[in-house]
Amino acid sequence: MSDLVARDAREFGVYARTGGWAFGLMVARSVRPGGQSADETPKVSAKEFAELAGCSPERVMRYYKAWDRAADDGLVPHFEALAPGQEVELPDADVWLGYYVSRSSATSERGTAIAEAAEAEGIRPTKALEVAENPTALRAAILADPSTARAARSALLDRLREDPELQAELARDVVRTDDLKKAVATESRAADRIGYVRQIAESGQVKTPAGQTIDAPVDLRQEAERHLSLLDELEEDEDTGEWATEAYDTMKSLVVEAVEADPELRVQERRTKFYSSLQRATKVFEELTFDDAQEFYEDDMVQRLEDLQSAIATCITALRGSRGNHPEG
Repeated sequence: MSDLVARDAREFGVYARTGGWAFGLMVARSVRPGGQSADETPKVSAKEFAELAGCSPERVMRYYKAWDRAADDGLVPHFEALAPGQEVELPDADVWLGYYVSRSSATSERGTAIAEAAEAEGIRPTKALEVAENPTALRAAILADPSTARAARSALLDRLREDPELQAELARDVVRTDDLKKAVATESRAADRIGYVRQIAESGQVKTPAGQTIDAPVDLRQEAERHLSLLDELEEDEDTGEWATEAYDTMKSLVVEAVEADPELRVQERRTKFYSSLQRATKVFEELTFDDAQEFYEDDMVQRLEDLQSAIATCITALRGSRGNHPEG
């Protein structure tokens, strides 16, 4: 067997067993620690080692710092205990990934935050840092792959909860984009309608068309619960709009039927509606001012008010006429 083949096999075995530790050892035993002069050791600076290796000093320092962290944890000897060419027992390859960060951005405040978030999600920091350093690739994946887009949407929603500035930016983007604005309005309407059905099912109360809050009849509440169970069974990505509209329209119709079926409630509903209309009309007239009427006066205005006055007089007459048929109290 060729000696060259045997040497390659041995070196391959070392890397297969130890991974980056083999290269970390080369750096640790050959690069002098900071603050140590060249006269005190045969080791060289990270810059000199990088020139000899044909790579960047930054790459050398990433191995250096990984070894330093592992030494602090007691996994490997400290730099001062190592001499050029010295061999030591190395940890398993899979441990290396917990100490080595392949990107210099990981040492920044931004990189540290990304690494911590990655660890919280149970993934390697290097993967998250790689994505963060290539936003164009991230954009391409989101545009091309629905599952990636859904993951991005979920992450963005989580981020929005803690980032008011991003909330404001996204809100501005939405209102400036017609399609998004319409979509938000549609979803908001669907959510309101579902909320109306849920209110009936969970509280047992309902608002009538005139604005009264009444206890929902048993059959109406049961129907609300049925519709709500159907809505709750929909998948997260399913369109709820059609289901919400059907449930809402059904409940509205049943509320009207419940009011009409109860003579006392029907009368109270008409009375409430009348007072509500009267209050709105009164408020409109109270807001009118005539201090400068001469500036905007037109004969048509007086004519319309006189017509309105006649209509009001008719209403008063009708009400007074019905008073005799209505019990006092």
